[in-house]
Amino acid sequence: MTARPERFASLDMFRGATIFLMIVVNTAGAGGAFSQLQHAPWIGFTLADLIYPSFLFAVGNAMSFALTRPMPEHVFLRRVFKRAALIFLLGVLMYWFPFVAHQADGSWVAKPFADTRLTGVLQRIALCYLLGALLARYLRPSHLLMVAIGLVVAHWAILVGLSPAGEAFGRYRNAGTLFDLWLIGPEHLYKKDHGFDPEGLLGTLPATANVIAGYLTGLAIQRWGKHGATVGKLAAIGAALVVVALLFAPVLPIGKKLWTGTFVALTVGLDLILLGATLWLVEVRGVTLGRSFLQMLGRNPLAIYLFSELLVVVLELVHVDGVGLYTWVGLNGFQPIAPGPVGSLLCALAYTLICCAFGWVLDRKGIILKV
Repeated sequence: MTARPERFASLDMFRGATIFLMIVVNTAGAGGAFSQLQHAPWIGFTLADLIYPSFLFAVGNAMSFALTRPMPEHVFLRRVFKRAALIFLLGVLMYWFPFVAHQADGSWVAKPFADTRLTGVLQRIALCYLLGALLARYLRPSHLLMVAIGLVVAHWAILVGLSPAGEAFGRYRNAGTLFDLWLIGPEHLYKKDHGFDPEGLLGTLPATANVIAGYLTGLAIQRWGKHGATVGKLAAIGAALVVVALLFAPVLPIGKKLWTGTFVALTVGLDLILLGATLWLVEVRGVTLGRSFLQMLGRNPLAIYLFSELLVVVLELVHVDGVGLYTWVGLNGFQPIAPGPVGSLLCALAYTLICCAFGWVLDRKGIILKV
């Protein structure tokens, strides 16, 4: 029998930290978040921009353990397609929730599916997972690396070659936006940006490179082992990718919303450095502070993320003094204590800890949401 690959605590902690920060960024309280906890408006980069690609990187890490187990072809295909479909469906239902809308006259009406967003965070994760898993199953690691580079280059070529003149890196008329509008239609896209969707279909190509990078990193760590030399290799490769991103930035701008190739290189590079630092602290130095907490979050990331997104929607349905309850708590509970961004962050941290408590209860009961 093939031995089951040894799990690394640092990889699970990395995923848990990503979930924690994702909730903090997504649920900023009233008062205006710090600039680094907000996504760059268009071209540019902030700490908040690192979180989503880091989760995709963590998805690839997990695949490096799951896909090394012997599995018949039909079982593999059934599981991968089923999991991708369920994650995609959960994403659609999350945006459709709470399935009713509050009218100005105080009445409630059914929220039509025709106005529900079909793209989104979970949907992109589903598509990237599906494509990444299929590629990892049938290609050697060296070929996977070439495919990842090819996906990034193909995305660049499509933007430059198929967008109207001067619109390759624009918001509303680049090739990806035009494709989304043609195939999906504006009624099923992100509503807050006038037709541009930051999780559009074209961006799935370079985003899959983040998953592949996480998968290859997981394989490399399993092969290299828990050593200082492994940390050094991760840091060196990560630093090289950051330099590459900065060198190419003048011709291929760094931007999360377009998910450009330089954004992929920068985020993978930073993830390698951060994962290397975590590996050094946890696996090499044996630091245990925060280990059980982050591992708990990393064991149930989907359930905790869904809970965080749905609960805040429910809270905002309850109006107090003309605003949603979550907004009201931020205005009246945290802003008087710490006005501005500090109060906004404290509100987000308090909410995130509530979501963590939900994850802790699930963990204590042995409940793991798997799809």
